[in-house]
Amino acid sequence: MKEFFLHTKFRGASLDLINTLNDILDEYAQQGYDLSLRQLYYQGVARGYIENSQKSYSRIGDLVSDGRLAGLIDWDMIVDRGRVSVANTHWNSPADIVDAAAGQYKIDKWEDQPNHIEVMVEKQALEGVLIPVCRKLDVTFRANKGYTSQSMMYRLGKDLARIQESGKDIHVLYFGDHDPSGLDMDRDVQERIALFSGMPVAFERLALKYAQVQVLKPPENPAKITDSRAKQYIKLYGASSWELDAVEPKELARLVEAAVVALRDDALWQVALAKENEMKEELKGFAEEYRSRTE
Repeated sequence: MKEFFLHTKFRGASLDLINTLNDILDEYAQQGYDLSLRQLYYQGVARGYIENSQKSYSRIGDLVSDGRLAGLIDWDMIVDRGRVSVANTHWNSPADIVDAAAGQYKIDKWEDQPNHIEVMVEKQALEGVLIPVCRKLDVTFRANKGYTSQSMMYRLGKDLARIQESGKDIHVLYFGDHDPSGLDMDRDVQERIALFSGMPVAFERLALKYAQVQVLKPPENPAKITDSRAKQYIKLYGASSWELDAVEPKELARLVEAAVVALRDDALWQVALAKENEMKEELKGFAEEYRSRTE
């Protein structure tokens, strides 16, 4: 919601830009998305409202901060995915927790499927886009935060080895920036999964790919020439690079859904879904029975 804390006197151009940013936020709210500041900035760039530069990004950050404090921009629509709070959940009665459990109850709908799917993304900032579609499809999501730590890759390798022992084929669907390090992370992820699991897995980069850049035309940035991989990258793609944050969230979600559905046996999925719904109704019945005995 919008909430006032501090008064700021905005120039006319700044107020116009705040209204434009609010229009973008409202558009994504209707689709069920919130945005990080960087995603909001790139949507402004992609639509031609602001220039693409570090100075422009800093200006938008300051304007959004001042606009929120002045009660002009919704606090809930812009999120910082790198910082979380942790607290216990509390309940007023056992029936309430059973009701909540019924709503959240999930069986492993991939248990009888021939494939196991992992969705991995280079950037934690994309969690808000990809976690909802991964939950809907009941597949595992992992955010790498750049080059993934050895600890995470070791655990992932061991997990995938155990899953493969059950007879499943492993598929990793990957999202990364199109820049020197972002592309190299494909190699890094595949090599370390093979090292720690003792096996190769099917790996597919869903985005960003150069063909997608040419079609989607996201705002570009200079490739980092200080990156040790820049020379070879520039030889192949030129001096520009592109970030995942600049791609429309619904397009990233669409890529996940299309790839997962293509690997899913729909007949087995419907059987599992029916079983899950039946168990949810059973839990709701327990809650209602408890209430009828205690009220």
